[in-house]
Amino acid sequence: MREIVLLIGGGGREHAIARSLADSEVDLYACASNRNPGIAAVANGFETLDPTDTDAVVEYAASVDATIAVVGPEAPLAEGVADALERAGVYAFGPRQADARIETDKSFQREFMAENEIPGCPDFETFTDTEAACAFVDEYDGDLAIKPAGLTGGKGVKVIGDQVTPEEGTAYIRDSDYDELVLEERLVGEEFTVQAFVANGSVRTTPAVQDHKRAYEGDEGPNTGGMGSYSAAGRTLPFMDDDDYDRAVEIIEATVDALDDYKGILYGQFMLTADGPKVIEFNARFGDPEAMNTLPVLETDFLDVVTAARNGEALPALTFSEQATVCKYAVPEGYPTDPQAGALVEITEENAGDAQLYYASVDERDDGIYTTTSRSFAVVGLAESIAEAESIAEDALAVAGEEGLHIRHDIGTQELVQRRIDHMAELRGE
Repeated sequence: MREIVLLIGGGGREHAIARSLADSEVDLYACASNRNPGIAAVANGFETLDPTDTDAVVEYAASVDATIAVVGPEAPLAEGVADALERAGVYAFGPRQADARIETDKSFQREFMAENEIPGCPDFETFTDTEAACAFVDEYDGDLAIKPAGLTGGKGVKVIGDQVTPEEGTAYIRDSDYDELVLEERLVGEEFTVQAFVANGSVRTTPAVQDHKRAYEGDEGPNTGGMGSYSAAGRTLPFMDDDDYDRAVEIIEATVDALDDYKGILYGQFMLTADGPKVIEFNARFGDPEAMNTLPVLETDFLDVVTAARNGEALPALTFSEQATVCKYAVPEGYPTDPQAGALVEITEENAGDAQLYYASVDERDDGIYTTTSRSFAVVGLAESIAEAESIAEDALAVAGEEGLHIRHDIGTQELVQRRIDHMAELRGE
């Protein structure tokens, strides 16, 4: 029977998922609050709706006779869209609301790790009282990461000793209106991500990726949803070794075991410290941009993974092409603090050269595609080396131009990668 798949979400991550699914024998439909022209081009139908409106999603799933749903973003998971779809008889590849708390509630996440003795958990405290949190900052011997307990789109964390001073940290706590905060030891090292397909007790991990949250080159400026990322032609990154990767996978597997019946994607964001990987956070879905590094090199049929999950079977082993990837986002000028919308997007799939183009948040009009106030599009280069992949991405961005756009051109460059290698060598005393 031909599967009818409903994809929920309209960002760059979901464009990557759509392209991966479109290679299979499926009828693909999509729904999101924004109409992504890249997804619409490969889908049989696209409905504009609020993906956190579970009734609307279920109604659209029923209207297209969906047999499977793939949930891209975190907000619908937080609202229980996977639960609602399953009650309606549609298998949802994405965690149920209770399991999605591993991402959507950072207080739960840390307490869950501690209670289940999951390795890699930093020292932490949770607070619902603003003044108590400020007092903890004042008294703590060392630097802290200040994390709102709920979802903030990757932009709510402030790190004392990196982004802010202790005084600025306490001012941030007092000025914010977050109901609960997690204060935890600042982890020093190099960040990396390992994503896993999970269902029926199977955990199938993907190559490591390094994301770049800071808005400006040289890792300066405010945090964003992600300005770009890179992966190597193998499962590790140049500053890692196989033991680092294996220890990260052990943490993911221990977390899945403790969650008991998790399904979907589990994303582990790690800090590789001098003592090995520590958990920065878990996400209950693919990363954006990391999905655009992982899915283009996935040789296993995405649909085979999802149908095995639905059928209660062990997930197939994953194979990946031996290619490095470099993903670079183009965002509106002024992003993320004062984004200016309305720039014409010049790049198309036809003129992107050897790079892959993924649309994120854009406004498709009769006379072209324009930027909004969110991340606009990403280009991905694939090659035998990171340097070659970076060159392919840059060639595509030259076509896109700089008018009304901001791009971190340093992502994936040899200079940046070497800084990562040197930093880890220094931390390890090598």
